[in-house]
Amino acid sequence: MKDIIIYTTNWCPYCKSAKRFFEEKGWKYEEFNIEELGWGRAKLLEVGKAMTVPQIVIDGEAIGGYDDLMRLHS
Repeated sequence: MKDIIIYTTNWCPYCKSAKRFFEEKGWKYEEFNIEELGWGRAKLLEVGKAMTVPQIVIDGEAIGGYDDLMRLHS
């Protein structure tokens, strides 16, 4: 099983799509909502590859956002 972490916001459609992708694959993930954590976008660079959401980390490797996830799994 993969260790998946996704950094999200409540309003982000790409965050919702990424979570739906994981759920359809039956992959469990841990979600961190940056708004609820009080994070600024600059903090995302510490855990991911950009200051956009979602930022996805799989097995300790930051892969980027939703488009990067789709490229990785196509």
